[in-house]
This record gives sequence, C-alpha cells and structure tokens, in this order.
Amino acid sequence: MTRLATTIMLFGGLAGLASAATAGALTAALDVPSTTVHYKADAFATDSGTRALYRRLSEAAEQVCPSSGNSHLVSEVVLKCRQEALTAAVNKIHNQRLAALHASRMTKSG
Repeated sequence: MTRLATTIMLFGGLAGLASAATAGALTAALDVPSTTVHYKADAFATDSGTRALYRRLSEAAEQVCPSSGNSHLVSEVVLKCRQEALTAAVNKIHNQRLAALHASRMTKSG
C-alpha cells in the first residue's frame, strides 16, 4: 500500500499580514504554519473513506488557522484562511472524488 501525505499551509490573510512587515518579510512568509496529514490511497475507495479524510483535512485546516481568544465566533479572516488551506490540500491531493466532495461542501457553505 502506498502511503501518501499532504501538507496544509496557511497562505491566506495571516501570511499576507506577516509578509507586510518590512524586516524579515521573506522569512515570515516561509514560516507559515503547516501540518501534515498522512493517508493511504485506498481511502478514496469508498465514500465513507473519502469523507473521513476530508474531515481530517478540515481539522488540520482548523489547526493551522486557529481562532484567537475564547470567542465562540470565528472571524471571516479565519474562515477564509481555513477554506483556502482546505482547498490547497484538496488540490494538492488531486483526487476526483475528494474534489467533488470539497466542491459540494463549498457550495453549501458559500
């Protein structure tokens, strides 16, 4: 069995804010938060396996784009960051079934 991995990176608003700083802007842009999600190719063999992997990717996006403070409300910047991170991960994996699931979820939430 092939073991694959994908890394979710924060390229959205927080990276833009970090790169806006004049000193060390390049370093800040390269040090964006990321996490690796390991999975097996056979995860895509079933709808439930695809949904489970998608859920794990969503959780990873929440890790790299955390909400600040104790507020139960998540800001638009954080939500956009999570969507961009999740979209980047789905695109990196390049699986038709996962992409279709992601598209259906983005349509429902958008």
